[in-house]
Amino acid sequence: MKKQSLFLVFATLGIALTLSVPREARAEVFVRIGPPRPVVERVVPAPGPRFVWVGGYYRWSGRAYVWVPGRWVVPPHARAVWVAPAWAFVPARGGYVFIAGHWR
Repeated sequence: MKKQSLFLVFATLGIALTLSVPREARAEVFVRIGPPRPVVERVVPAPGPRFVWVGGYYRWSGRAYVWVPGRWVVPPHARAVWVAPAWAFVPARGGYVFIAGHWR
């Protein structure tokens, strides 16, 4: 009985830790073909004074690049700065790696 309880505790902890890490950080996204040119987005007026525009980006679906549209968001704290996601070319590997956007 004690072994089963201990297993349940560790299994629950493992699942919780996995879910707390953003998907982009769990597995490296590597693509041999570069992303298309960014879509020129029409930025609508902000819904309020505290909102910041987070521009769209391409994500890899496993088969093709898919555009994720930009949106207005409230920063996590007053002096937060959004660092946009990007695709970086890695010459040694001959392809592109996705670098997730984040608040700094």
